[in-house]
Amino acid sequence: MESRLAVVTGASRGIGLAVAEALADAGATVIRLARSLPDAHHGAFRDIRCDLARVPEITQVATRILREWGTPSVVVQNAGLWVLARFEETSPEDLDRLLALNLRAPFVLAQRLLPAMRAAGEGIHITIGSSCDHLAFPDNAAYTASKYGMRGLHEALAAEYRGSGVRFTLVSPASTDTPMWDPVDPDTRPGFLRRAQMLRPEDVADAVLFAATRPAHATVELLRLAPNPVLTDG
Repeated sequence: MESRLAVVTGASRGIGLAVAEALADAGATVIRLARSLPDAHHGAFRDIRCDLARVPEITQVATRILREWGTPSVVVQNAGLWVLARFEETSPEDLDRLLALNLRAPFVLAQRLLPAMRAAGEGIHITIGSSCDHLAFPDNAAYTASKYGMRGLHEALAAEYRGSGVRFTLVSPASTDTPMWDPVDPDTRPGFLRRAQMLRPEDVADAVLFAATRPAHATVELLRLAPNPVLTDG
C-alpha cells in the first residue's frame, strides 16, 4: 500500500476507524470521511467532515479528493446506520434514513469516484456489508432491505466495470463489537451474541487489507466473516 491513496467512509470509529488505521499502517495515505470528523491533516490521515446522508456534500468532497489528492486506489464504503425495530413499528422515516446512508451514499460516492478509477485502469472498491446482506433476521426489515440493496449495487458495479482494471470486493461481517451496540446491550437480550463473542473491528480491517493487497490479476469477490463458535461458546 506504499504511496497509495485510500478513501474510507464512516472512519471515525468502529470498523471504519480500524480499516483506516490498517491501511495507514500498510503505507497508504488515507482520506477519512465522517460527519463527526473535523477537517484535519495528521500523519497518514486526511480527515474531511462529510455528512454522507447529503448528496451535495458527497459531491463536493469527491470533487475535492480528485482535485487535491488525485484518483484513489482504494475506496472502502463503510458508513452505515442500523435500526433495530419490529417491522410494524418501523416508520417510513426510519427506512428513508437507512436507505440514504446505507445505499444512496455508496451509490453516489462510487458514481463520483469510479470514472476516474476506470480512466486510471486500476483500483479496488470495497463494500462493507453485513450478515444481513444474505441472511434475514427478525426486527431488521429496513436494515436488511438496505444491505441487500448494497450487495446488489456491489454485484452490478462488478459486472459493469468488468475488464476495466477496477476490482470489487464485498466484505460481509457478522456481529462486530463496535459502539453501534451501546444502546442495545446485546449481553442482556435473548437471541443475541454477547459482545465478548463478537468479531472485532480489527478482524474486518484484516479482511479489507487482504483484499486490497492482492495482485492486480486477482480479485477477492466476497469475504464473509463470522465468529468461531468453538472459541466463543461458554
